[in-house]
Amino acid sequence: MTTPKQEPTPGPLLERSAAYWEACTLHAGVRLDVFSVISGGALAADEVARRVGGDVRGVTTLLDALAAMGLLEKDGDAYRNTETAALFLDRASPRYVGHIIRHHHYLVESWSRLPEAVLGGRPVRDRDHRTPEQRESFLMGMFNLAMGIAPRLCREIDIAGRRRLLDLGGGPGTYAIHFCLANPELHAVVFDLPTTEPFARRTIERFGVADRVTFRAGDFLRDDLGGPYDVAWISHVLHSEGPAGCRRLLRKVASALEPGGLVLVHEFILDDHRAGPLFPALFSLNMLLGTPEGRSYTETELVDMLAEAGAADIRRLPFAGPNQSGIVAGRLPG
Repeated sequence: MTTPKQEPTPGPLLERSAAYWEACTLHAGVRLDVFSVISGGALAADEVARRVGGDVRGVTTLLDALAAMGLLEKDGDAYRNTETAALFLDRASPRYVGHIIRHHHYLVESWSRLPEAVLGGRPVRDRDHRTPEQRESFLMGMFNLAMGIAPRLCREIDIAGRRRLLDLGGGPGTYAIHFCLANPELHAVVFDLPTTEPFARRTIERFGVADRVTFRAGDFLRDDLGGPYDVAWISHVLHSEGPAGCRRLLRKVASALEPGGLVLVHEFILDDHRAGPLFPALFSLNMLLGTPEGRSYTETELVDMLAEAGAADIRRLPFAGPNQSGIVAGRLPG
């Protein structure tokens, strides 16, 4: 007996259409810091409202929605964090990711203008006029995400025998720090904009590697990268540039490397047909909203660009990061 074919319904479409309701609810919970307020035990809604300085009706409605999303547990009139919320949304947790969620909140306005960006092919988000809070959320968000990856990744990638690493666009220097922690003979230079330097220096000092990790301020598209280096780490940099800009930047990196230098490119990588995976495809839209030419790239495109920069022995490493990020490595001759 054959099973009758299910008639299509608009349910999945409506669920996707309203998915931003969940995102905005999460953003509100993080911005109001309710997960940190609830930390360590159960609290009644009126007490949460008092601690965040909010209206009882409004806070109760938010807490109920967060419970429906599986981020809080409700017992009578009291709420407590679930394991996931306690681990990732409580500021006291070393695995806190609230900063990147705050950064996502600041992107909502530009995403609401996506049709305008698609029709015009131009960015609608002004990256040059971010508030100090927006800049901090971005930098701390990048630090938190990298901290979830770098300790393991930097132990798994073999750069034994190499002495000087360039962390291009390295922001707070998380990867440079952990490459040095995993390789005692290594020294590293974090190259990024001057506005990043104070945060990077604090992070470097916090991990006790100020004698081996330095910061070089500049615009990597225009300024000298220094060197020579024997390994370059380029993490989530290329997606901000168009293909021509990526080629120029990779050639510039190659010229700062010694013969035999290693180039490691970490990116959200699309399949060759470009229609997946989902996050890199959506991230391309995020780059449309915020950059003149940036987008996600396929593995083939990254391999070709590295080859044009003079690299050989190009391969994708067996690493799979969050949101379909991967690493393509190439080695200069010599």
